[in-house]
Amino acid sequence: MKQIPPILMDFPHSFETERLWIRLPLPGDGELVYEAMLETMDQLKQWMPWAQSPPSREKTEINVRQAHCKFLEKTDLRFHLFDRKTKVFIGSSGLHRIDWSVPKFEIGYWCRKSYMGQGYITEAVRGLTVFAFEILKANRVEIRCDQRNVRSRKVAERLGFKLEGIFRNFNVSVDQQLENICVYAMVPEDFYSLSLRKSDSASM
Repeated sequence: MKQIPPILMDFPHSFETERLWIRLPLPGDGELVYEAMLETMDQLKQWMPWAQSPPSREKTEINVRQAHCKFLEKTDLRFHLFDRKTKVFIGSSGLHRIDWSVPKFEIGYWCRKSYMGQGYITEAVRGLTVFAFEILKANRVEIRCDQRNVRSRKVAERLGFKLEGIFRNFNVSVDQQLENICVYAMVPEDFYSLSLRKSDSASM
């Protein structure tokens, strides 16, 4: 069966979960992302290569607009997370390293400091997992993280992703240590055996 070119695929650019409004990046989001990143730099730079030095407002807005273009091209699907009631920017997640021929995706995520520890990232990743399997017809969804990143690992484990393996000495981490990478994954039979799609968890 001939595959539709990804750029011709039509699917929602936003959806809601119990507490979150999750949408594609839009021009003008740069200031919101900039403020959240500044607030969270100490936490982000432990794990994120792109967070090793404070961003500028201009570069952040450029990055947002590039992410907007990639979303429309369907080459990378970044999503911004907002509190449904207050519209405060909470963080970012998305479906990355896409291979549409499978299709498969990798979920990444970060949360601003003032909203950490309240379950927002677990809620967002649950919503994106539902989006990937039910809307995009994924055959594989991965979460990869440093073996030492306990918080990130707990998100994957809480949602039922299976640890398929640990890539030892896979690369050099941001603190210049050899890094072991945990690879968690979910496939359709895992997804449909779980109750991730609660009545209040996602509205596409």
